[in-house]
Formats: sequence, C-alpha cells, structure tokens
Amino acid sequence: QAQLVESGGGLVQPGGSLTLSCAASGFTLDYYAIGWFRQAPGKEREFVAAILWNGGRTYYADSVKGRFTISRDNAKNTVYLQMNSLKPEDTAVYYCNAVNPLTWSTPVFGSWGQGTQVTVSS
Repeated sequence: QAQLVESGGGLVQPGGSLTLSCAASGFTLDYYAIGWFRQAPGKEREFVAAILWNGGRTYYADSVKGRFTISRDNAKNTVYLQMNSLKPEDTAVYYCNAVNPLTWSTPVFGSWGQGTQVTVSS
C-alpha cells in the first residue's frame, strides 16, 4: 500500500532552519511529483513545494520562495524540505503527498498522514 511518512519537525526560533523528511513507499514514484503541504491552526491546508521525481524540477509557493528548498534522494525514496529563515507564520503541521505533475499542487492521494509539526517561536 502507498505510504508517506513525514518526520523532522520541531521547535525552532525565528530565522532558524529545519529540515523535514518524507519517506515514500508502496507506489511507483517515477510518474509523480512529491509535494509538501502545511496546515496552520484554523486555516486551510496549503501547498508549499513540490519536486518532480524524475528530473528534479521544483515548484514553490510564493510564500516560501528563496527560503525553502525541496530535494529528493532517489535511492532512499525520500523527499526533503530544507527550511531556512523561518518565520512565525511558517508554524504549521507539514504533510507530504504525491502530486499531479501536470498541476504540481494537486494532491493525488485522498488520505493524509499524521504530518510533522513545525513551530517557529522564540
């Protein structure tokens, strides 16, 4: 079965950095992009960034451009989200999902995992 497991969240001060991991298994990644989404308390889930599995083309939401970097390790079937210059407004639960490579920001799987919490606070 398809499985995506997020990890790496934690508490960090504003301006700090954190790297998240998304381990994928149970499905063929070659035909997908993998994306990160986040949901802050009281807000809707929003797209953050995505990476095409083959080729590595990336796409970012305007709110994180220049601060976040998405990458993947093909051998480990893992996608990373390196977050720099973190702001309090980045505080959210971060989720990963396969995304449609034609639209970049549309999740493929209807179910979401537990996500990993990122809290940016002094």
